Amino acid sequence: MVKKVAKRVSRQKQMLVASLALAVSFTLIGVSRADSGTAGALPELEINTAKAELGKRLFFDKRLSGDAAISCASCHMPEYGYSTNEALSPGYPGNGHFRNSIGLINAAHKKTWLHDGRLGTNLNDVTREMITEDYIMNMDMRIMQERVKQDPKYVEMFEAAGYGEPSNGSVRKAIPEYLKTLTSRGAPYDAGAMSEAAQKGEMVFNEKGCVSCHSGALFSDGKAHNTGVPENFDVFLDPMNHQAFIAFAMFQGVDNYMNLKRDPGAYVQWKKADKSNMGTFMTPSLRELTQTAPYMHNGMLASLEDVVEFYNAGGGEDSNKDAAMRPLEMTDTEKANLVEFLKSLSGEALTGPEFVWADGYPDEYPVIQDWVNQRN
Repeated sequence: MVKKVAKRVSRQKQMLVASLALAVSFTLIGVSRADSGTAGALPELEINTAKAELGKRLFFDKRLSGDAAISCASCHMPEYGYSTNEALSPGYPGNGHFRNSIGLINAAHKKTWLHDGRLGTNLNDVTREMITEDYIMNMDMRIMQERVKQDPKYVEMFEAAGYGEPSNGSVRKAIPEYLKTLTSRGAPYDAGAMSEAAQKGEMVFNEKGCVSCHSGALFSDGKAHNTGVPENFDVFLDPMNHQAFIAFAMFQGVDNYMNLKRDPGAYVQWKKADKSNMGTFMTPSLRELTQTAPYMHNGMLASLEDVVEFYNAGGGEDSNKDAAMRPLEMTDTEKANLVEFLKSLSGEALTGPEFVWADGYPDEYPVIQDWVNQRN
């Protein structure tokens, strides 16, 4: 018993010394935690107010989908950190989806997007794919442009934003401008207001190597890894979800997709001959986790406690699992503190009128007088 206590005290001293050494080293070289490459506050973004306001109205407008039944916000709901509380995203009416809806807070700070990281150019391209993909919003952008042009409010807002008359290209610019406003604010971690338990949890986070993948201001290395997350077989057993998966896999050129019973992940980017990168997914950001449950690309982990337990066990079973995955052997106290640290990375809910369009939309388009002679 005495030996166990001595061992525990020694370990705590080692953690404290390591943490102090890290802080001192940053101070000596004039580097803040934000600049250390491990973590830090997010930088401020320059935002055009008129363009962002236009993007906000577009984001919540169901007329941007093929049957005018869903909007971007139908799958990215403000009350859930611009994600959903479902394991699998709802998808376009008439089918389901095969992945968990990613929270959009801090999306404008990313370099790559989507669980498989297949889009790494800009949010303009991401917006276009989300609007036009048949299992997501299923919209022909030529029709979308005509719908927007028939709304006098949009004509006014596009002009005020400096875009001229409404166009699909401007829609793809305005929505990303709005997404810039969805940046974390008020997180205890950023404010230097972490609880004692969260501070201890940060030491566990660093000591156990979590920071090796969850680094930088977004707590993500922006790379793809296989951690052995179990498959969500609702993707393959529910025809509504499976047809979305089939459409995706076929378009991405995944071989034998009709018989495939796993999500290929970032394999769609680099189709290695040995398929060793099958089932790899981009390291998710750890910010705003308290708002975006359930977790992982397929929503298979319901709580932060489940996530910590998953990693403590060394991840799941997979032939392609990352070699860095190993049991962490955390005590119950360490696990609890780590959860508190993860919670400290979440800030205010962005659900007020600054972020959510609340003025409504017209039930019908107004009649255009003498429409034959009006310029389109």
